[in-house]
Amino acid sequence: MRAPSNALSFKRRLLRWFRRAGRQLPWRATRDPYQVLVSEFMLQQTQVARVAEYYPRFLKRYPTVRDLANAAPGHVREAWDGLGYYRRADNLHRLAQAVVKHHDGRVPDRPEVLRTLPGVGPYTAAAVATFAYERRAAPVDTNVARVLRRAFRPRLGNGMRGDRMLRELASAILPRRGKAAWQFNQALMDLGATICEARKPECPVCPVQTACRTGKAGRGRGLGGVSERASVERAP
Repeated sequence: MRAPSNALSFKRRLLRWFRRAGRQLPWRATRDPYQVLVSEFMLQQTQVARVAEYYPRFLKRYPTVRDLANAAPGHVREAWDGLGYYRRADNLHRLAQAVVKHHDGRVPDRPEVLRTLPGVGPYTAAAVATFAYERRAAPVDTNVARVLRRAFRPRLGNGMRGDRMLRELASAILPRRGKAAWQFNQALMDLGATICEARKPECPVCPVQTACRTGKAGRGRGLGGVSERASVERAP
């Protein structure tokens, strides 16, 4: 898929805004792949503020992937208590055991290999690859999908085909350098979480409004949450 004509202007404005206003989150201060994995599993179906509270406590109890792999299942669920969706804790525990057994304790860096691990889908695989290893990968969660749909108004198919085409669009506009790709992916998530929200997009104060096909046309206020579906593991 070719990048849309407004992609370059969109990227420049988005990155300029992120360097000034990006959220300071604890998992953004590390490139440790295990710590990034923990954050991504916690962020599935859980608000950022709650994850920020539990994340350091969990890592203090299980500081390495081997520590987690060697833990008793009941103890892992106990450490997860309060976050809900306990299947995530079970999958993370099984993933740690698989990493120790099959990858010598090193979290893989390629999305296609990450996809073979328990609980890892397309989004999480791309997220770990880019956020831990600064690989050129495009994680598309609900926030990112919403921003892409509004900014570029792509013609997408339905269901899984549409989700795949949206990931292809995300890859097409991704910066070529790994560090810039890291920043761009984080910026997309921040924009969707804080300004380009589902029900009340703040188009007048959006840093990419003039490079956004929806914002530029003045259609942002009436968008709501219509036609913004994306099959991802991570919640907004």
